[in-house]
Amino acid sequence: MKKIQLALLMMTMLLLGACSNNGANNEEKEQNKQDVSEESVGFSLMGDSIEEAENIPKEEKEQILQAFDTYISTFNEKELDAYMETLSENTESFDLEEERTHTESIFKDYNLVREVSDVTIVKYSEAEAQVFAVLKSSLKQLSTGLETSENGRQVTVFTKENNEWKVSSVHYLGDDAMKQ
Repeated sequence: MKKIQLALLMMTMLLLGACSNNGANNEEKEQNKQDVSEESVGFSLMGDSIEEAENIPKEEKEQILQAFDTYISTFNEKELDAYMETLSENTESFDLEEERTHTESIFKDYNLVREVSDVTIVKYSEAEAQVFAVLKSSLKQLSTGLETSENGRQVTVFTKENNEWKVSSVHYLGDDAMKQ
């Protein structure tokens, strides 16, 4: 039972910020997981072909990839303030105070490490960038030592605020959901 709870907690944590479906019923939520519209994240998370956007200026590409790296590394290193700095203040996807409280709780009770590969900017405009990545997440409950891991795909949406790229939403689909 604890393994199931940990797996569910891990899924919840990987969806940090992906709260745009708060009012949807379960059937709608499941459909949204399986078929994220192209308007919201630029492409389907279910597809096999991931292509980099063609119109990215070199300097912007470096800044976006650095912002993504900082977002991942500050979480992995449990640097709460630095992690919170990577998040947008102008988003409807999550509440910053709730995110701080939730993340602080995770850092206290768990060791969660996210390893990324295939990092690709799949959509770009001057105001928004979408970064695709394959994630391997390993979760260990500190009090019990119980461990679990999950693989999946994530699109992290960044918006440009005060000349910095900030996370405005996260869309995640675990490999188990893709098999259904």
